[in-house]
Amino acid sequence: MSKSKIRLKDVTLEYSSDGSCGIWPWKRAYSRRPPPRIVLQDICLEIMAGEFTSILGHSGCGKSTLLKIVAGFSRPTRGTVWIDDCLVTGPQGDHVFVFQEGALFPWLTIQENICLALKSIRNIGERREKAQYYLELVGLEGVEHHYSHMLSGGMRQRAEIARALAAQPDILLMDEPFSGLDYLTRLYLREEMLNLQALLPTTTILFVTHDIDEALQLSNRLIILSEPPAQVKCCRTIRIPHPRVLTSSDLGEMRSLIYHHLGVHTAI
Repeated sequence: MSKSKIRLKDVTLEYSSDGSCGIWPWKRAYSRRPPPRIVLQDICLEIMAGEFTSILGHSGCGKSTLLKIVAGFSRPTRGTVWIDDCLVTGPQGDHVFVFQEGALFPWLTIQENICLALKSIRNIGERREKAQYYLELVGLEGVEHHYSHMLSGGMRQRAEIARALAAQPDILLMDEPFSGLDYLTRLYLREEMLNLQALLPTTTILFVTHDIDEALQLSNRLIILSEPPAQVKCCRTIRIPHPRVLTSSDLGEMRSLIYHHLGVHTAI
């Protein structure tokens, strides 16, 4: 993990008072509207190839916005994003984004959703067989012919992970994919994420979460954003090998540090 994969240089995003991104300079002189709201300010980051990086911060600080800028869905007001030394100007086909609310196509079966990531396999039978392999990998055997509305939230998220695995992405961007799930399902999906890292060791993963233990258990690196206008408050590498015991003293010290950076000085 020595090669730089993603570079953010002075990334700033601001919204004008009418909700649009930025405001033209000539309008400022004649407008009585409030000044633009700065969401992200001068974000500079460098993510290495193959790293699992978690982004933490208060609600509304711009974590998801930053992820969408890296994905090319949004453009910064100022600054640049580079992937493999190429300027990001829009979404790229070899990058997979797992949304918080899920993005399975409801008119397709679960197997058909996975098959979308396997278009390079021309033989339909072979494609379905490969899709079944990934479904079984995340414990979804027996539901391949179901539609997404027939599955629980946890099962739909596992199907999303199966589709991400099938795509063999170069970069995987995950926006709070486990939010809203029950505690045991979250623990199970953490294990699936560790399996994903083992299966895709060269895939670079950016993972937005509010769960500190989740970030400590999964990440190679933690990035903590300040409150808006968000800047990088802390960037910390975790060198403890997997699997990790969350009750270890090293992780306990790091947990306390994270709480401190988030403004919580007495963590239970």
